[in-house]
Amino acid sequence: MDWKSKRIRTILEGALVEDKAASDVTTALTIDPKLRASGTILAKQACTISGLGSIPVILEAFTALRAKAGAPAMGRFEVISHPEIFDGVKVKKGQSIAVIRYNAAAILSCERVILNLMQRMSGIATLTNEYVKAVAGTQTRILDTRKTIPGLRSLDKYAVCCGGGVNHRLDLQDGILIKNNHISLGGGLPTVLAKALAGRRAKQVVQVEVRSQQELDEAIQGGAESILLDNMTPAGVKKAVKQIRAALPGVPIEASGNMNLATVRDYALAGVDFISVGALTHSAVAVDLSMRISLDAS
Repeated sequence: MDWKSKRIRTILEGALVEDKAASDVTTALTIDPKLRASGTILAKQACTISGLGSIPVILEAFTALRAKAGAPAMGRFEVISHPEIFDGVKVKKGQSIAVIRYNAAAILSCERVILNLMQRMSGIATLTNEYVKAVAGTQTRILDTRKTIPGLRSLDKYAVCCGGGVNHRLDLQDGILIKNNHISLGGGLPTVLAKALAGRRAKQVVQVEVRSQQELDEAIQGGAESILLDNMTPAGVKKAVKQIRAALPGVPIEASGNMNLATVRDYALAGVDFISVGALTHSAVAVDLSMRISLDAS
């Protein structure tokens, strides 16, 4: 993740603007503007961490917002974490994740944005890692989907990677995936598949979502380059995998549709290469993190 890219910085600055962090009235009225403090981020539950790299960028964006408003400088900040703590690492309940040393008012004003972001991202990473562990020992890899919070997709998908998952399409330009609505509106699977194969750019793989035996047969006959088995039972997936492997050796096979931790291993054992799980990003529960702020003794 390039945390300092313009796109990511815009997202983080937007969060600060939304919270009016540079106009924190409570802090302005109650805290000495020259006071220095240390903010320690703590894990209140075991989890997989994601979003550590956002902290200095949020603090830099906050400083820039204050400068635009003509506010006085608050000095330099420092973000400290142990070498063994980084995105993708599993931490224990009560473990310190990072320490921020900066102006006390700045830490207080940025606290909620930092925690909100890291709690969501770490929640996604933690849930993803549970799915990855559930299919351990198989050839199957866990994929995310485009079911992300609008505007936060790059952060959501990065968090999936921190949990050991793999990113599917980043956007609608990133790959060709023919789904049921394309099939019904475009004149049937053979027609839309032929159009996609004829019109795709070099190196673009044409993936087809199939929901029935007829669609599977048509996808195979039409030369689909990747097949997504949607909403089938594990037994149905196993049968389809055998047929695909015999007809189209080497073609990637994916399963999807209401996957959960209780069933995902059954689908992995059916022989698919990938399982896509929308829940990774649309239903992940934010983990519980807190920030303990104290006077900086230095």
